[in-house]
Amino acid sequence: MIPYGRQDISEEDINAVVNVLRSDWLTQGPCVPRFEAALAEYTGASHAIAVNSATSALHIACLALGVGPGDWVWTSPNTFVASANCAEYCGANVDFVDIDPETYNMSVTKLEDKLKHARETKTLPKVVIPVHFSGQSCDMEAIHELSQQYSFRIIEDASHAIGGRYKGEHVGCCRFSDISVFSFHPVKIITTAEGGAALTNDPQLASQLNLYRSHGIIRENADRRTDGPWQYEQIALGYNYRMTDLQAALGISQVNRLDYYIDVRKALAKRYDEKLAGTNWRLPKQQIFQTSAHHLYVLRLPNDNIEEKAQCFAYLHDNGIGVNVHYIPVHTQPYYKEKNINYGQLKNSEQYYKSAITIPLHPRLTHDEQDYIIQHLKLALQL
Repeated sequence: MIPYGRQDISEEDINAVVNVLRSDWLTQGPCVPRFEAALAEYTGASHAIAVNSATSALHIACLALGVGPGDWVWTSPNTFVASANCAEYCGANVDFVDIDPETYNMSVTKLEDKLKHARETKTLPKVVIPVHFSGQSCDMEAIHELSQQYSFRIIEDASHAIGGRYKGEHVGCCRFSDISVFSFHPVKIITTAEGGAALTNDPQLASQLNLYRSHGIIRENADRRTDGPWQYEQIALGYNYRMTDLQAALGISQVNRLDYYIDVRKALAKRYDEKLAGTNWRLPKQQIFQTSAHHLYVLRLPNDNIEEKAQCFAYLHDNGIGVNVHYIPVHTQPYYKEKNINYGQLKNSEQYYKSAITIPLHPRLTHDEQDYIIQHLKLALQL
């Protein structure tokens, strides 16, 4: 089976992890801050806070921005459920903004229309979470301009997009957002086996993110210690969301190859574009003002027909091609469907889902494997 995504682990990665195993530090040690520094240097953000998953990063990002009961958080329906669940964890209300039919990212036009209506109904969001689907950034400058008009904060869910660029700057630099979140799951651009990070340029937000990832405990304020230097204080209800030194060591090693991974993915995506041109497959489109990280390569069948999609999916899978679907729209999941959140109203997302199939794209994919995939993609259209 050719997997749709796969980690690339080198001898350097293995040695980095083994060195930690032989050291005095397995959990919290020097590799975590080194990994955070590497992320900040690469992206241009001022602060990076490493955690045990992107889900955790989204959660503490919401907490750091003060999301709580009664607040509204908006995100894209074309994402993994964690992009919405993070607000639910805080007791907030979740709503969704439909996608652009070409980029599959949050539509700026739909967002503006929804904001105008929300102002009238006094349901404006406290936070909007645009999702950089498949590695391509949303139009963050336009979304940021709307945030100034309607007074909401922004968390970029950039789980797919480390290594990508938007208007000449690295995704994650937080120029047009309060916080950016990355994922380091094995199928992502780089991996820490499992892990994530939240980046920001705001030192106060960085302090809050640090607080919430580690039980809400601080060890500062030595002048207030009454018992001795061992004293610590819990000043908030935090979580054990910390990344280990083992994970961070792998991350440091992987960051060193990040640009290489982006180049390989870009070349493979271009090869798909060229060899599938002229077929009836609808190919992904890229905006001219950015460079995608090419986390996913998503094709759409000629018709938005779920039965045809199921038939094509089964054919490809039966022929050893590890296809996947990204994503089932979040608002159609039973948990959110019961809440009656825009079910049947987010037309672009619902139409997209009926025809979208993710095909393999990862640095270890060979040209022979890619040619085999392309051959069967063409045959699948003849079913």
